[in-house]
Amino acid sequence: MAPATPPLPSPAIEDGELLDAYSQSVAGAVEKAGQAVVNVRVGRAAGSRNGGHPQEGGGSGFIIAPDGYIVTNSHVVHGAGRIDVTLADGRQCAAQLAGDDPESDLAVIRIHAPHLAFVRFGDSRKLRVGQIAIAIGSPFGFHQTVTAGIVSALGRSMRSQSGRLIDNIIQTDAALNPGNSGGPLVNTRGEVIGVNTAIILPAQGICLAIASNTAEFVAAWLIKEGFIRRSWIGVIGQTAPIHPRIARYHRLKTPRGVLILGVEPGSPAAAADLREGDILVEFKGEAVTSIDELQHRLAGREAGVESSATVLRGTDRLELNIRPAETPGRAAVS
Repeated sequence: MAPATPPLPSPAIEDGELLDAYSQSVAGAVEKAGQAVVNVRVGRAAGSRNGGHPQEGGGSGFIIAPDGYIVTNSHVVHGAGRIDVTLADGRQCAAQLAGDDPESDLAVIRIHAPHLAFVRFGDSRKLRVGQIAIAIGSPFGFHQTVTAGIVSALGRSMRSQSGRLIDNIIQTDAALNPGNSGGPLVNTRGEVIGVNTAIILPAQGICLAIASNTAEFVAAWLIKEGFIRRSWIGVIGQTAPIHPRIARYHRLKTPRGVLILGVEPGSPAAAADLREGDILVEFKGEAVTSIDELQHRLAGREAGVESSATVLRGTDRLELNIRPAETPGRAAVS
């Protein structure tokens, strides 16, 4: 007698199990991160920009340290005369501006309260298109609202309100609304992978978030000094792969660099003979693997300091000397 053929698994059961696992993943992430998400309300004094009337606004934020530091968007708190924070447990606290960086659309505020839940940053370099992304915030004042979707694309760019190009933006289809700005985009482990910042109108399902590695870097500077001292070389670029043969031939540390898409006339890059189409692979002897990493290298005290830059021009490797200039208009938060 032939052995009995085992019954095929029911598709309905499999689908149900998958949906249940998805639900548990989202719910678990919200349990880990949700208590650190806050509602931010701001008041702005009357002025010519708001018709001579006091103005109120708001958004979201998330606590990153037990001593009350909160990350949010610059456009949420910039110019605010009063900042109030409502915690997930209903407590209300007055907040002070610790640092503001309109060029990255990020800001840090601080509250003083005991027993604060906080979240940790994940590594945005490890993100993959298609992975689950969960947005938590307070759209339209509805506290602790959760939407879920996926990472739709990586490496997008957008302009901040100051006009500066922000690179390594995450695109997600997790629904965002006014009030989600400044809230966290988290993975299934409850780690922050981005800061929700913009909605593309009238498109459906195109929402943008600042990558967590950028946010963590900027927040550290804002907590330390209240502002970011940036240097500038005057290029537009994007992260680009390098052919493995070329990378091996030139013994590059990594097969990635920054492809130069444009060079501003009269800039330090133009003075150093950096050209459109070059791939910047090293700065001061250290590998540059992304535009985000280049921006990090230029934040600090590089202005006026002559530094080496290694570029690939076609198949040739060139060593250039470049002297970054300080970005004008930086001012500390008093």
